[in-house]
Amino acid sequence: MMSSLGHYINGNRVKGKGTRTSNVFDPATGQQTASVCLATVQEVDDVVASAAAAFPSWSETTPLRRARILNKFLRILEERASDLASVITSEHGKVHLDALGEVQRGIEVVEFATGAPQLLKGEITENVGTKIDSHSVRQPLGVVAGITPFNFPVMVPMWMFPVAIACGNCFILKPSERDPSASLLIADWLSEAGLPPGVFNVVQGDKAAVDALLKHSEVSAISFVGSTPIAKYIYENAARYGKRCQALGGAKNHLVIMPDADLDQAVDALMGAAYGSAGERCMAVSVAVPIGERTANDLVERLKTRVRGLRVGPGHDPEAEMGPLITKEHLDRVSGYIESGVEEGADLLVDGRQFRMQGYNGYFIGGSLFDRVTREMRIYREEIFGPVLSVVRAESFDAAAAMINGHEYGNGTAIFTRDGNAAREFAHRIKVGMVGINVPIPVPMAFHSFGGWKASLFGDHHMHGMEGVRFYTQLKTVTTRWPNSARVGPEFMMPTMR
Repeated sequence: MMSSLGHYINGNRVKGKGTRTSNVFDPATGQQTASVCLATVQEVDDVVASAAAAFPSWSETTPLRRARILNKFLRILEERASDLASVITSEHGKVHLDALGEVQRGIEVVEFATGAPQLLKGEITENVGTKIDSHSVRQPLGVVAGITPFNFPVMVPMWMFPVAIACGNCFILKPSERDPSASLLIADWLSEAGLPPGVFNVVQGDKAAVDALLKHSEVSAISFVGSTPIAKYIYENAARYGKRCQALGGAKNHLVIMPDADLDQAVDALMGAAYGSAGERCMAVSVAVPIGERTANDLVERLKTRVRGLRVGPGHDPEAEMGPLITKEHLDRVSGYIESGVEEGADLLVDGRQFRMQGYNGYFIGGSLFDRVTREMRIYREEIFGPVLSVVRAESFDAAAAMINGHEYGNGTAIFTRDGNAAREFAHRIKVGMVGINVPIPVPMAFHSFGGWKASLFGDHHMHGMEGVRFYTQLKTVTTRWPNSARVGPEFMMPTMR
């Protein structure tokens, strides 16, 4: 019998009250596996009320006790990582090994958040003035919400909620309706670890739920990861309703290959970074930029063979290197971009649309490879979010840097070279938030912070790391003087310390 997925409110799974639902599919088979309830405004009000009621007690819970609960949750995650990865594969489609990697990167943020007592320490200055001391503290915001995408149903929520709840906030997760099951499993495990009811909640939904969270007066902050148009919408409306916001948008990540680079290493890097997770990553490399014609010709010859040999299959197949796309609609969208590249004059060297997966009726497509792509083409300008790699030839390092800096997105980039001076100049000059030197996907570890520049990020704070702590807390500075027998009388000038 097909399951019906609801919400997680005040420590319990609850059925949806509304009549609207969305279908959940297995991308490998194309078969519906569940339906998920889409929240009404009243249900959003209910989940916010639950979080608001839990906040006073949770915010007064010591950071050490919060950390101990997160530590128990960490142990559960480590023991059941494969189970969580299987849930990801069943609804997203990525291969199991890739799903395990996603879970591991989420686990690392939980590990970071268990350091809450250390992370939340303030500062103190003795004698800022005569017998006057000053100290600062970080206090939680209250009820905060995360709106997360389909491509990382575990990792991206874990960029947010472990840090948020470690800081003393109560968290509401609005996951993608395309792969919602992981969010409910996470909620169950947090409760098992001892998290009090109402501290972590899940509300399933679509734009109606998002708008209700944006407008709700009890929600203090919104975290978002998704496309740039929606990120901009989230950021603008969060500001309109007086909320703190971090909204991560789209990407078009370039990998520059210098003439001195180890070409075999660069090809290996491009295969994983361009075609892993079927290109459904905001950090996927979708543009290869070889410097000089000789480098470009050698690179393309190697890539053609490798892309044609890419092993595509269902995510549960241990031999598969790439699974299907998330939905039929997204498959059609990616196919449309490939057609657009052909129409605009790029050389289509490998056409993934020709791939057929025997015995499966899911949303499969093979890897595609374009050469001689120009900066004016849609496949260069826009985020495809699929297994399509464009080779854009550049005559020099300077031309490649100008190309990257001129693009509207600034999420991630990389350079492959043996030249330390070229690498340093690239890292210094490039206008991108995350840079790799001989590292194709430079996703920072949990104790650093993740975020892009330009149209890839709206807001002042990146995610997780100390940037996450700053985002989920507000700074308070206390200035203290204890009275003595000497009175100074009223002072009518601006206070100064002397």
